Amino acid sequence: MSRIRLEPFTIALVCTVLLASLLPAHGAFAHWFGIATNLAIALLFFMHGARLSWSTVLAGILHWRLQLVIFVSTFVLFPLIGIVVGHLLTPLLPHDLILGIMYVCLLPSTVQSSIAFTSIARGNVPGAICAASLSNIVGVILTPLLVGVLLSVSGKAGFDFSAVWKILLQLFLPFVLGQLCQPWIGDWMRARKKMLNPVDRGSILMVVYSAFSAAVINGIWHDFSLADILLVALVNGVILAFVLFMTMQGSRLLGFSREDEITIIFCGSKKSLASGVPMASAIFSPAAVGAIVLPIMLFHQMQLIACSVIAQHYARRDEEKPASPALDDGMQKLERS
Repeated sequence: MSRIRLEPFTIALVCTVLLASLLPAHGAFAHWFGIATNLAIALLFFMHGARLSWSTVLAGILHWRLQLVIFVSTFVLFPLIGIVVGHLLTPLLPHDLILGIMYVCLLPSTVQSSIAFTSIARGNVPGAICAASLSNIVGVILTPLLVGVLLSVSGKAGFDFSAVWKILLQLFLPFVLGQLCQPWIGDWMRARKKMLNPVDRGSILMVVYSAFSAAVINGIWHDFSLADILLVALVNGVILAFVLFMTMQGSRLLGFSREDEITIIFCGSKKSLASGVPMASAIFSPAAVGAIVLPIMLFHQMQLIACSVIAQHYARRDEEKPASPALDDGMQKLERS
């Protein structure tokens, strides 16, 4: 069995949190760093728009049943879980950590890792590309609206619907501009994905540093105990396991093929750190962002580990599947020729 290792980006996230804990940004530096962070986020979403080919999305939309199941899992099943979990955890966890867990349930799916795991498991890759892309397009608008609705239903304060306007300006507008430029720069950007990765991950690290700097100044490590953080990790694990089970069994009950089942599992159970951290900085107050993004940082690593194991399991099953008699006959004739 291959060893499960922390990815370099996870290590970078941990180091960023430690840096913010020891040397938090404050004063003029925090002000200018915040402006730079907002610009980096805008560039990140511009790049997402410029990379996304509409021909890929339109091809995937034709498989509407697959897209509908993934959408329901991401934006219906997960939010319902968030409501239940929010009520159950009220006497057990601090307010902001509960908001963070509920916020995880409202995020869109990941793009890169959903597609990568679908490919490893030999699933429907075009369907995964479409589902993950559409999830992020819709999520830029739907996630802030769901945050407002969910917090209202749960009796939680702290959301201002004017944040939707901020999301439109800071995230959606750059994404649309990227889409408009896609015919001219899309191929160039897709061909240089590795070169542009520092912008993707660097902007997330900037947001995490800003968020945890503000949280440290406001006493985040005095407000939360190790037991609180471990409970958050446990709840994340339970939510992830439940959704993985539901997507797997649900896809089989609905009669999807093995390839589509794989796509539903990996796209319907994932939550995007890349979209979640920037949106949190636009939706919630600076003092609360650090605590609210902590659950998604934990969920991010847990989903990578779980989906890595599941993808390898599907790949091994595919390799061990016996060949059909017709295929055996064909191979024997080929060997004799």
